[in-house]
Amino acid sequence: MTDSPTRPPVTLLDPVAQYRRLQPAVDARLAAVLEHGRFINGPEVAELEAELATLTGSRHVVTVANGTDALNIALRAERIGPGDAVFVPAFSFVASAGAVALNGATPIFVDIDPRTFVMDPAVLADTIRHVRAAADLVPRAVMPVDLFGLPADYDRLVPLCQQEDLFLLVDAAQSLGASQHGRSVGSLGDASITSFFPSKPLGAWGDGGAMFTDDPERMGQWRSVSAHGTAEDPYDARRTGTNSRLDTLQAAVLLAKLPGFRDEIARRNAIADAYTEALRGLAETPEVPAGSVSVWAQYSLLMDDRDAVRSALAERGIPTRVYYPRTLPAQRAFRHAAPLGLPCPVAEETAMRIVSLPMHSELDDRAVDRVIAALLEVLRDQQPQRA
Repeated sequence: MTDSPTRPPVTLLDPVAQYRRLQPAVDARLAAVLEHGRFINGPEVAELEAELATLTGSRHVVTVANGTDALNIALRAERIGPGDAVFVPAFSFVASAGAVALNGATPIFVDIDPRTFVMDPAVLADTIRHVRAAADLVPRAVMPVDLFGLPADYDRLVPLCQQEDLFLLVDAAQSLGASQHGRSVGSLGDASITSFFPSKPLGAWGDGGAMFTDDPERMGQWRSVSAHGTAEDPYDARRTGTNSRLDTLQAAVLLAKLPGFRDEIARRNAIADAYTEALRGLAETPEVPAGSVSVWAQYSLLMDDRDAVRSALAERGIPTRVYYPRTLPAQRAFRHAAPLGLPCPVAEETAMRIVSLPMHSELDDRAVDRVIAALLEVLRDQQPQRA
């Protein structure tokens, strides 16, 4: 079964539809940049940083070229490097561990919660003790990932990091706009970063990222590291740095999107609620703990016979994707670090069973109904096979 030529296909992401809806605002913003010609560090960049500070409640915002640069800059500014251990979730995108390794530090993998998919604080505590006992590495930082748009368990992570004297760097690449107990992502932890990759809830039309902190000294270090290590004098480097700037055109696109961002988050939550209600009792749906608000960068659930389900959905015109088919310690670049932590069985099982459904603000009710109807049909067809 495939989509009828008379009805549009269901998509995993539809930036073109979003552009059509926002076209007047986007075009006006881009035209202003083309008119003034300040394509690097134009006024829109400072304006965006101010708007992001308002959105998140963070006192200081530094925009950069991408989310991975944001992680690298944050770690470098803290002088985290060789001999240091940084605790990251075992189930995440490669950038989480890659940024640690690029700075010469060692990623230590921590297992995840089976229903929320974010770092398990109890396992983190055990892992910290395990690494301290080994004495070969110095624990320096914890870098939880707000996976799929859900904030990690900061009620437990913050006091644990304070107790262990560890820098808490929040990887909010997927969760800008989310909150926990009324506090917005960007104001949690010692520092936070996000990404504006086009597939993110607030996505640019290219790469982009931002960094958040309440500490003015840390903010100054970030600006310096992102500008070749310079400060007031561009020809006097105070430290080794990199070149990481958000293009003015990308800032303009993001400024055009920001006024409707809250409405888009509400739409994502409505879609997630519809999926969860329809799939109750048929699949292991994701959990949002009380007090947390997710932005649903992805709607990911666990199921047996994943490949068969995906194939059957594709025949019905419903696309899916697997985020992520391998844990970080299972990837070749990080296998040397895997034995330094504790086993991560939940992450390993999750990688074998997880699948993501279509999720974006441009999905209308008819498309959502088609996803649900197809998935219910496939899951019910498979029930006798499992019995």
